[in-house]
Order: sequence, then C-alpha cells, then structure tokens
Amino acid sequence: MRRTPQSREPALAIGLVLICVVLFAEPVAAQSTAPLLQKANLIYQGAFRVPEGTTTQTEFDYGGTALAYNPVNSSLYMTGHDWYQLSAEISIPAIVNSTNLSDLATAVLLQPLADATEGKLNSINPSDPNSKKIGDHLVYNGKLYVSAYSYYDGSGTQTVSHFVRPLNLSTTGQVLGPFQVGTQYPGFVSGYMTLVPPEWQTALGGPALTGGCCHAITSIQSNGPAASVFDPARVGSTNPAPATPVVGYPYPQSLGPGWGTTNSLYNGSTQITGIVFPQGTRSVLFFGRHGTGPFCYGSGTTDQSLAGTTNPANGDPWCYDLADQSKGTHAFPYVYQVWAYDANDLLAVKNGSKAQYQIQPYATWNFNLPFENANDPHLLGGTGYDPQTNNIYLAQRCEDTNCGPIIHVLRVNGSLSVPSPPTSVQVK
Repeated sequence: MRRTPQSREPALAIGLVLICVVLFAEPVAAQSTAPLLQKANLIYQGAFRVPEGTTTQTEFDYGGTALAYNPVNSSLYMTGHDWYQLSAEISIPAIVNSTNLSDLATAVLLQPLADATEGKLNSINPSDPNSKKIGDHLVYNGKLYVSAYSYYDGSGTQTVSHFVRPLNLSTTGQVLGPFQVGTQYPGFVSGYMTLVPPEWQTALGGPALTGGCCHAITSIQSNGPAASVFDPARVGSTNPAPATPVVGYPYPQSLGPGWGTTNSLYNGSTQITGIVFPQGTRSVLFFGRHGTGPFCYGSGTTDQSLAGTTNPANGDPWCYDLADQSKGTHAFPYVYQVWAYDANDLLAVKNGSKAQYQIQPYATWNFNLPFENANDPHLLGGTGYDPQTNNIYLAQRCEDTNCGPIIHVLRVNGSLSVPSPPTSVQVK
C-alpha cells in the first residue's frame, strides 16, 4: 500500500526528533567526559611583582586581593591596601621562573588605585558598623562587575552584594548597585567570580559563577566552598538577579567534620579566595589556604609551652601559631590548597538530583610557591584565568617588600589525559 504524504508525517517527525537528540546530546556527552585535572596538570610558569606606591592609598601592601583577568587589555584588576579597598588595573609583564625576587619583572600600573564603587561600598550593609571588603572583580561583555561582603556581619543584615560599572576606573557617575544576587545569604555569592567555559554554559544555565566561603559568623556562611551560576547581564535588571546554587555548605552541613575540628577539608582556619573553571575540562578549582595543625580558637602565641593553657588576660586558650599571634582561629602550620570539584556534580545539584552540600571534592592538594616561608600564614588574594593561554594567575599576599603581593602563574597542561579519579577524596 502506497503511503500518502500525511502518512509520512509521523515518521518524518520521529526522524527530526532523533536528529535533534543526537545533535544536542553530543556536546553534553563531550563535556561530561572531559578530563578532570590533577595536581600534575598545573605547571608552574613563574611570577612577577606589582608596582610600588608612595602612600598607603597608592600601594598594594597588605592587599593584592580580588584578582581578575581582563581580556580587553590582557591585564589584571586587583585591590590595593586592605584599609582602603581601592581597585587598580596592572599589566602582565614577562613571566620569570626564579627564586630570586630581584629577577622578577614588575607590572606597569595601567589604571591607578580608585574606588570602583564610588563611595557605595558601605551601602551593601549600612547598618553594620564593621568594615566592608571587595570580594572580586569580573570582566564580562565590556563591563566590570564587583562583588563585596561584610567582613563581620554579626547581625546577618547584608542582603545586596554586586556592583556594575565601566571598565575605566576613572569614569564617574556610572556605578550601579549594589544589587542582590540569588536568594541565599550574600556570603554564598559575594566573593570570588569566574566565567563558565562556553561548552558548559547551556548545561549549567549561565555564563559565570559567583561564590564565597569562610567569612565570619559561621552560622550564616558557607562552611566550605560555595558557588552559584548567574548571568552578570541580569545584575541590576532583575531583582534579585537569578543565581542557581551548585555547591555550598550552609550550617550545619559543613564540608568535612566541621568548623572546630582538625581535618584536611575545612575548619575555622580555612580561607578560599579564588575559583577557576578551565576550558576543555570538567574541573572547577577553588584556591585558598588551610590550617593543617591542631585547631584552636584563642590567643596566638609563639611559645609552644603555652599551648593549651589559659591566657590570664582574657581567659582564652593559648594557641601555638608562628604565623598569627592575634585572637581568633588557629591551625598552624598553614598550606596553600586546591579543592577540585567535578562539574558533573555541580550539574547534578543544578538539576535537582543532589543537594548543594552533598557533593564532595574529587581531590584536594597542597602546593608550594616560591618566596613562601614555612611560618607564613599562606594567604592567597585571588585568582584570574586567561582561557586563551590557559594561564591561572595567583596573588600571593604579603611576600614582597613591605608585605606586598607577588603574582604567580600556573598553566593548565594543554595535552590532558587524566583517568577518572577514585570515589574517595584524595589529599596530596
């Protein structure tokens, strides 16, 4: 029996559906089987120094935070001295691999330190009398996005966190914000930011990640690395700007056994200040520092014989710490650390099959940088990533003259052939 044109329509429709399934399934399969990075895939390239200023308001001493790559100028945005939270743009000079500080090239100041928020930083939480900090910078579609957080939000009153402005820091009157991003407490989104590789943007539902970790007041912060997918272009146009959590650890669901414990994943000494999602991989890497020694909350001391005894001045325990003698959290010695997550796990959270606190890093590893001292606090100021060169830029705080930062460069190995990791967390 000969089919009429109408009788061929169901078969044609089924054929078109099958073609669409194949076409749209291939990128998903490709990204889901992309390699997972391991420690050996990050190859140290060298470092460079940052320009010196003449006053605290024109220098990067005690700063070097909120590092971000600017593809427009092949440069870096970075925050200066901790007191002022001013932003600047610096060049990327020749990268020199040397343990001699004087061998390193020095970046050129492309844009001097300026207030990227134009006096609006305190407006992220005006009722809070404590200091406010720049969380990160992100260059996206010709604009500069700036995140910010309350350093000690004892009342939990912060609700907004992101600003939008021109890339030119001298342009005035065009700062917009602060705006709310997502519906979680801002500590989950008000820190580090990075772009999502193009091959992952459709699956994850957005072009960028914004996150945060480890700030004061544990009960309202993420107790481990947090990140949410968002579209920077919607910051300020939709209130709040949609943000989908893909990893995060709201109290009491911490990563690892908890804030007041000694472990390899997270405790009160952990600081996570950078995130990178390298193209061609399914690895989301969080960079920071972690205390590996006995956890202690109290007064720091360099006298090991006092450890565990009571400080008569305040009744707190003495905590042995050669890097930090202040009152607070201690777990000396400290190390630079990477928390590596499988993007497939983040995708599972986005799709609702897992809760954000249920996923674990597939690996963590410690690493060394030139110019560090074993007794240093091991502070990182943030990360920037250049997808064209596969370079990751790390700000090592307080290691140059007068506690200035040094910028180090790691390159993601271009020929990746990495086996699937074991199911248990590996600490190297």
